[in-house]
Formats: sequence, C-alpha cells, structure tokens
Amino acid sequence: MTMLVDSHCHLDFPELAEDVPGALADMAEQGVSHALCVSVTLEDFPKVRALAEQHENLYASVGTHPDYPDHPLVTAEKLVQLADHAKVIAIGETGLDYYRLKGDLEWQRERFRAHIRAAKGCGKPLIIHTRAAAEDTLRIMHEEGAEEVGGVMHCFTETWDTAQAALDLGFHISFSGIVTFKNASALKEVARRVPLDRVLVETDSPYLAPVPFRGKTNRPAWVRYVAEEVARLRGATLDEVAAATSENFFRLFKLGGTQLEARV
Repeated sequence: MTMLVDSHCHLDFPELAEDVPGALADMAEQGVSHALCVSVTLEDFPKVRALAEQHENLYASVGTHPDYPDHPLVTAEKLVQLADHAKVIAIGETGLDYYRLKGDLEWQRERFRAHIRAAKGCGKPLIIHTRAAAEDTLRIMHEEGAEEVGGVMHCFTETWDTAQAALDLGFHISFSGIVTFKNASALKEVARRVPLDRVLVETDSPYLAPVPFRGKTNRPAWVRYVAEEVARLRGATLDEVAAATSENFFRLFKLGGTQLEARV
C-alpha cells in the first residue's frame, strides 16, 4: 500500500482528542503511517507530547502559535528545555499572523525570533506559520539565520515568490487541503513548481478538510486527498508523491533510516 505522512495535525484539539484511536485506525486504513502533532501553546504542550509518547507513529513539536497574544513570554531557553525529548522533533508552530490580529504586533515578532533561536540552540527544524505577513516573516528568517536549521512553511498559501524565497533558505513547502479547493489556482501553480524533494503534505486537522470533505472536521487520514491533488497537478502518480513526501519528512526531521523502513 502507498504510505503517507501527515506532517502537521492537532490531535490534541477537542474535535479529535475524544477519538484518537479512531483517528489512528483511519490513518492505518488510508495508508498514513505517521503524523506530527503540532503544539500551539506551551500550556497544552504536555498533551501533545503525551500523544507522541503513547503512540509509536506520532511525533510532537513544541511552540506557541502567533495567534495567542495572552500567553506568557516564550523564551528560547524554555523551548530548548522542552524540546529535549526523543519524540519532540521540531520547534513551532511559530511565525507571524497579521490577518487575525491588528495593532502593535512587535510581541509576535519577538516571539518568532525566540523560536528561531531555540531551533538553532537545539538543532531541530522550524514549523513556520505565516499569514498576511510574508515580507516580515522572510525578513526575520534572514536576520535570525533560520537557514541554519531549516524547516517547513506549513499550510502554504502565499505566492510563488514567497515560496522561492523560503526554498532559497533551505525550507520545505507543505500543502494542506486548501490546494484541493477550486478557487486556489495560484496555490495550485506553486504546487506544480516546488521541487518534489522539498514538498510535504499535511492536513492541519481538525481544520481545512480537503475536497470532497470540505466543511467537515478534518482528519489525518485525509492527507491522502492532498497528496492525490499534488500528484494530479504535477502529472505524477500518487505513489511517487507519497514516496517523496514521506522521505522528505523523515529526512527533514532527522528520523533516520529505521523510520523509513518501518513505513514500507
């Protein structure tokens, strides 16, 4: 069976947390071998880490999303400390979001810088969220030396120019269910152009369910529909995209050959 990896999901969120066994069973049925459960606050990080500890095919990240202004100061030192765990494979999600929040967002930029410094401190890649903030996101990535650790621009929805700038910094581009939407023509063009060895696929579940499930609670198993659309856009087979994106995941997050063998 074709094996896939969901490079970004939120199994700790209420919509999915009540049925983690069901979500894992659906993954197995759809050939999704592994998933990365992504932290959005340090307060909830223990739940994310626990999922990774309890299930061999789940991993965790540690970080605070830019949409949470009321959460405590995030320091690079604290992030490095929390990342010191075999199943915590990334820093984030982090980045900038000028779409939902307005006003003086310097705190967002400082939080982003702290995450980049933490990633460099522990040698683990970044998971970057950017929305309506591409210019500042790339500027801070340059200023803080994010290329030293690399990572992924998750749930990518920006222009080809932004994708190219991120690729130039050594980052991967991850496509979510948005790439299956009919009105996402510009994003579909990006999906055609990103080198296959830098492509990841994700669900961002419980959000952004792909066609034909749009509007429903998303599930990690449905990353297959994202990969199918990426394959269609590129004139490739699902097997080719699945193999490449899975290898990209294990290579980026430094999981080694044993994990690659485990998914065959």
